[in-house]
Amino acid sequence: MRPVANAPFELRGKSVYVAGHRGMVGAALVRRLAREEVRLVTVDRREVDLCNQAAVFDWFARTRPQVIFLAAAKVGGIVANNTLRAEFIYDNIAIAANVIQAAHQNGAEKLMFLGSSCIYPKLAPQPLREDSVLTGPLEPTNEPYAIAKIAGIKMAEAYRSQYGSDFISVMPTNLYGPGDNYHPELSHVVAALIRRFHEAKVSGAKRVIVWGTGTPRREFLYVDDMADACVHLMKTYSSPEPVNIGTGEDITIADLALMVAAAVGFRGEISLDTSRPDGTPRKLLDVSRLSRLGWRATTSLTEGIQLAYRVFCAERDGRLQSDLLVLDKAACITG
Repeated sequence: MRPVANAPFELRGKSVYVAGHRGMVGAALVRRLAREEVRLVTVDRREVDLCNQAAVFDWFARTRPQVIFLAAAKVGGIVANNTLRAEFIYDNIAIAANVIQAAHQNGAEKLMFLGSSCIYPKLAPQPLREDSVLTGPLEPTNEPYAIAKIAGIKMAEAYRSQYGSDFISVMPTNLYGPGDNYHPELSHVVAALIRRFHEAKVSGAKRVIVWGTGTPRREFLYVDDMADACVHLMKTYSSPEPVNIGTGEDITIADLALMVAAAVGFRGEISLDTSRPDGTPRKLLDVSRLSRLGWRATTSLTEGIQLAYRVFCAERDGRLQSDLLVLDKAACITG
């Protein structure tokens, strides 16, 4: 049995594979790892489908990355989760199983599995502690995705227990920022609101409809802060217990809508469509474990939304040319 590595873990000089490097989370990890002295390894989905076990095993045997950030996943907002239930559970279980087993077979030194805050029971005590997993029923609208993520977390724990693999898990809260999905039906809430308010402003619409009652409370983390936390934990954390990644602060959806409207410059009416589902009443992570490990978020929600909107506009104008774009926060704040 290979012994578990002791923190601190040295990244410098290692080959580091970011699974899902073209997604919002993976791209943020690539941007953050550009500041480390690592040999970055990526592979396009057209070359290796992570749901294809044989393709994954063959690529790992040839490439043998030493460090893996497992950020690849099929993701979406409440409508996508509730509509594409079979795809969400199958694809995400397959990705986790294939990559974790391949990492083990090829002697990876360390792996980080990125879970999701949706793994917690719908009515778990707030803020959500890491030991709340599997203590109650899940939110029905995203249950397939949550079960797949729980499976990945438990796989990391099991490989650590049986083989001594230095595999760890983290649970990011709701993320937003560069690379987000702005699909009108399948996006997460921040991206959906940015698009809706922007299009209303451009078209001169007098009113924007926000889905749900506006009362659910959510926590939001700028994706580049999340990437920084992941790199910090990869260097400093080695334990079977998962770690929440968030800000420790939440906001109602109604107040979030007002904040996005202000950042976009929409000054019309905001109304609520209460026929749309709310999802979990509240989802706030307990980040005390992360705080004890010496990390905290540095991008406020107001600043982050302004950054996200600036990038959204640049992407629409075709002014973003590189996945390695490094954002200057000071330069991206809008009036």
